[in-house]
Amino acid sequence: MTDPFIAYVADPPQHLDRVDALLADPRPYTPADADHATGHAGPGYRVEELYVSRDFRHDEEDRQACEREHDLAEARLAALAEVLTARWGSPHTVDLFSYLRAGYDWECAARPVPEPLALLSCKAVTLHVWPLPDGGAGPRWLGLSVGQEDKELPVVLSATLADGPVPARRLA
Repeated sequence: MTDPFIAYVADPPQHLDRVDALLADPRPYTPADADHATGHAGPGYRVEELYVSRDFRHDEEDRQACEREHDLAEARLAALAEVLTARWGSPHTVDLFSYLRAGYDWECAARPVPEPLALLSCKAVTLHVWPLPDGGAGPRWLGLSVGQEDKELPVVLSATLADGPVPARRLA
């Protein structure tokens, strides 16, 4: 049975408005956009934080609260993904851990992990990606992820808009 509180919190319109605003944002992004109030940006991409929980401590009570926040963020992602899937079809899943691992692999040093995947791989494990219809300015994609950079930091639901081809499902 679905927790009614999670079902209420997962209502997608509040996040959908922010995703639509992100999609309407002008491109390309400039270095001046790099750190803005609700996310990060760089040449050809913007990461918008749709939901940010509170910080956590290292005790049992906060561990349980963190798990609850993660469940809520995942429910928000699922509800938003359902709406985006109705628009653009099923997303594919990108294994961000493979990008994180490649970023630390000395053998891959000649092939650095591109942004925003390097940034996202430090924040989340999985990215759900939709290729967007080409509006004449070249390919671009939208991704959703839930992550937590460290156990005492907030749980974050992010939307990423990036220029270029859809990232590979995993980096070998």
